[in-house]
Amino acid sequence: MLFQINIGVSGNVFLLLFYSHVITSHKPSSSDLILTHLSLANTITLLTRGIPDTLSLWGLRNFLDTSGCKILMYLYRVGRGLTISTTCLLSIFQAVTISPGTSRWAGVKAKLPRWILPSFIIFWILNMLIEVNMLIVLIGPQNTGHAHTPQDLKYCFLVNTTTRANLILSTVLSLRDLFFMGLMSAASSYMVFVLHRHHRLVRHLHGPGRSPSVMPEVRAAKRVIALVTLYVLLYGRQTVMHSIILNMKKKLSLLMESHQVLSFAFATISPFLMIHSDRRMRKFWKRDSPASNVELF
Repeated sequence: MLFQINIGVSGNVFLLLFYSHVITSHKPSSSDLILTHLSLANTITLLTRGIPDTLSLWGLRNFLDTSGCKILMYLYRVGRGLTISTTCLLSIFQAVTISPGTSRWAGVKAKLPRWILPSFIIFWILNMLIEVNMLIVLIGPQNTGHAHTPQDLKYCFLVNTTTRANLILSTVLSLRDLFFMGLMSAASSYMVFVLHRHHRLVRHLHGPGRSPSVMPEVRAAKRVIALVTLYVLLYGRQTVMHSIILNMKKKLSLLMESHQVLSFAFATISPFLMIHSDRRMRKFWKRDSPASNVELF
């Protein structure tokens, strides 16, 4: 767990610094802004949930009071919501970007960059409102009693709520996730269709030494498709495993702990996927290598 958090936080912080430098030094592209926001959401998720989970696995108890439980879990849930909404925005933006200029998306393509920052504000407000229940139903271990039941976490406890309240909350969270998952899946499918059609149309124009796959928009689209595929697969795994754990009569500690570890997989893997697929990173490492005397900043 500690190794995973260190690797994930390091990768996301590197991306935050890199894209912040790009944004402040040059005219930033919309995808740079979106990737910066995604890295921020991943960092929030890893720090607010990963560190307490690691301390808990090391055997520490009662290291959080009620305020600490509420704040950490609230920020974690908001960060998780920001991750799925930002990934969805990235897939939609890239799908519109690679759409043919003569299509119905031509007008949207010109206006889309102006909607990026307002979208971030909407995402923050939406997720902060949806997850506000975390500030109500969680308490610290010092305040537990017979009226409270422990959550999966070992350092916070969940106050008993009515079945109706649980149903409403579960419905709202499921609708949010399904809405964004549906949009990003549709956008990714459209990108696959456009790339396949484009490849067939231009294949005869490229010689043996040049392939359409080296085109910048193709690389960017493949990166986004890979991110969306990774998120969908990991989200599906989390949903299935969570359902299994809830319906088990006897809780298996190994299964529950592996579920905790895998819940941070996207936040840990995605920054390295972005680093690998961004050609500017190669220039960064070349400029930062001992053989180069060029100052980075």
